[in-house]
Amino acid sequence: MKSLIRLIAFVLAAVMLLMLAACGKDDVPVDTTGSAEPEDTTGPANPEDTTGSGTDPEENYDGRLVFAHAMELRYAKAFSVDYYKGGYKMITVTKGSMDGSDLKMLVVPEGMSVPAELESDVYVLQQPVTNILVSSTPTTSLFHAIGTLDAISLTTYDVGSWYIEEVKALMNEGKMTYIGDYKTPDYEKIVTAGTTFAIFSTMLTEDVAAQLDTLGVKVMLDQAASEDHPLARVEWAKLYGAIFNKEEEAEAHFNAQSDYVDAIAEREATGKSVAIFYITSKGVLYARNSDDYMAKMVALAGGEYVLDGKIGVGQTGTAKMEMEAFYDGAKDADYIIYVWTLGGKPETLADLLERGDFLEDMKAVKEGNVWCTTPDFFQISSTLGNMINDINLMLNADDTADEFTYLFKLK
Repeated sequence: MKSLIRLIAFVLAAVMLLMLAACGKDDVPVDTTGSAEPEDTTGPANPEDTTGSGTDPEENYDGRLVFAHAMELRYAKAFSVDYYKGGYKMITVTKGSMDGSDLKMLVVPEGMSVPAELESDVYVLQQPVTNILVSSTPTTSLFHAIGTLDAISLTTYDVGSWYIEEVKALMNEGKMTYIGDYKTPDYEKIVTAGTTFAIFSTMLTEDVAAQLDTLGVKVMLDQAASEDHPLARVEWAKLYGAIFNKEEEAEAHFNAQSDYVDAIAEREATGKSVAIFYITSKGVLYARNSDDYMAKMVALAGGEYVLDGKIGVGQTGTAKMEMEAFYDGAKDADYIIYVWTLGGKPETLADLLERGDFLEDMKAVKEGNVWCTTPDFFQISSTLGNMINDINLMLNADDTADEFTYLFKLK
């Protein structure tokens, strides 16, 4: 009997527990949104987003450096750009400082704070970046290519020296000021302008650099001329694109120039040889070194530099040569490219022949294949793809082509 009573009590207790559990379930609100847990709003909305954009609010990264990705470069080796979330960018220029050390610059977006943990040797470029001194015509051509000439307020070239019409217009309007030669700039004009950032070529002298440092002007040395590949000089547009948020424009410009070279690479080499030189007013002959960018452009255009391996191996720029030595090495060149701007500006073939009797016996002269660079060629580095295309047209004897940009034929 007692066993029966205990069994009944156990059953009743179990039934009551089940009833209580059912009542408790009815008191719990049902989630009808399809989300089992409340959304965590404290972290990035998309942890895979490494661009600093998307659903991540930029203010989350104000004053913080959270790496996103690095800029992709095809040829350039003398600079790099690292992107951080929130729009920060770290630019490193190899040997970009006057003492030969690398220069690091942090581009800080407008309205954003400078990170407190930033290393002391990093120079800050707070956007918008304006009022710059640029003492390099090739660098200025890159600014022109990406539409940022208005950021330049000071130049070391007078208005009569320029072939870029837009620069002339800015100077005539008083929006860009000539401050004197790069070796002897007018420091008072720099102070008056309030300029704190300057870009120079590697020709900057130590005394000028020291004076600019005293005035609080940070100098970046543009090392584009040190690049191995000619198109790397064009790719430096991407560095300036990063400073001004003009990455798309810089990428489009670079791609348009590299398309010329890519198209030529798909064709057979011409096997034609080219000599590149000029003669000064004092009768001194200079030829391009074997590893100079102009010699490399000949190769990219499908030709051969006639003095390759004979002068300046491993060197850029030019080498002084005796006329007899030059003749011996270049007399059988199929084509001559005479550097018009540096070599006295001959208007006709007869003008050129007056500079040296030996020229008459060169194969290229006898066959009428003497070409000159246009006056503006050395003022640009933004359109070297056009020059490579010009050389290719020349090598293919397309004299009637109307696409020539930086070459013209001496007659």
